[in-house]
Amino acid sequence: MRILSRSTLRDCWEKHPDIEEALKTWYYEASHANWQSPADIKANHRNASIIANNRVVFNVKGNSYRLIVSIRYDIGIIFIRFIGTHAEYDKVNAETI
Repeated sequence: MRILSRSTLRDCWEKHPDIEEALKTWYYEASHANWQSPADIKANHRNASIIANNRVVFNVKGNSYRLIVSIRYDIGIIFIRFIGTHAEYDKVNAETI
């Protein structure tokens, strides 16, 4: 999968250094994945939440952080829409961000 944009992840781990390894691991796994459907994601990420508008919410670092992505399965692109603490996540609408 092609991920747009890694700089968003980097900006987050510069602000929250404790999440750097978890985000790098997620990036590596996602960039080497070939997700064709939400079921493919759930097969490896049981705690991921599949929501409307092709959005997926990943729990990162023991659910301390949330990562929201939008996925175009047909062309293999992941768009990073949001990454932040659980408290920051509670302030956004995951389906529209």
